Amino acid sequence: MQDLFSLAGRVALVTGGSRGIGRMIATGFLQHGAKRVYITARKAEACEQTARELSSLGECIPLPADVSTVEACQALAAEVGRREQALDILVNNAGAAWGEPFDTFPEKGWDKVVDLNMKTPFFLTQALHAQLKAGASAQRPAKVINIASIDGISVNPWETYSYAASKAGLIHLTKRMALRLAQDHIVASGIAPGPFASEMNKQARDHADEVSQRVPAGRIGTDEDMAGAAIFLAARSGDYVVGETLVVDGGVSFARG
Repeated sequence: MQDLFSLAGRVALVTGGSRGIGRMIATGFLQHGAKRVYITARKAEACEQTARELSSLGECIPLPADVSTVEACQALAAEVGRREQALDILVNNAGAAWGEPFDTFPEKGWDKVVDLNMKTPFFLTQALHAQLKAGASAQRPAKVINIASIDGISVNPWETYSYAASKAGLIHLTKRMALRLAQDHIVASGIAPGPFASEMNKQARDHADEVSQRVPAGRIGTDEDMAGAAIFLAARSGDYVVGETLVVDGGVSFARG
């Protein structure tokens, strides 16, 4: 039981790890003993700055990358492979959103969001499959955690068509991936965050008091709320949680109806 939530000796990769939810998760992993945490971000300076700040907690290594294409996913996987014989935890967190009225919603607002939110998690996991298998066993499986959203579960008031569709697709994709990856002692699961302060959720970041009024729990999510969910899934505690997406939203999704 003492090791139930420990990540001691584990190597993790968190995409979109320079800020927001990715940073919350990377921070939690380091605080709970991860051996090394690699973080990616499209902006190299931000990625490197965050890695420097988190290095006070443990070994955090920046790998700046734009993972929006299959080729970029393969290049990132190759770089991880040059550094590590095995990868224990992959968090597919990099994502994008686009809001625009139905009549003017553009193709680029569809392709950019769906590619990054749904295609990238699949192809990055595929590219890292060998590294994830390398250190995995029935007693100590590797983990893939896909970061979805409650907007893939219930409908929000905003016209974010591709975002909602991509996150709903990712939740179902997680189940399909989980069935296959379980054969290799890789446990795939997901997290569907609600309102957390981030660049993507500026409402929660800039108007927390207002947003909190719509949350049954009475507040927006904290760094600890997100880190706790990710640690639960990544550690021994989550070994038997296969294909499920954990909703972390203070009750928002079922309050919507």
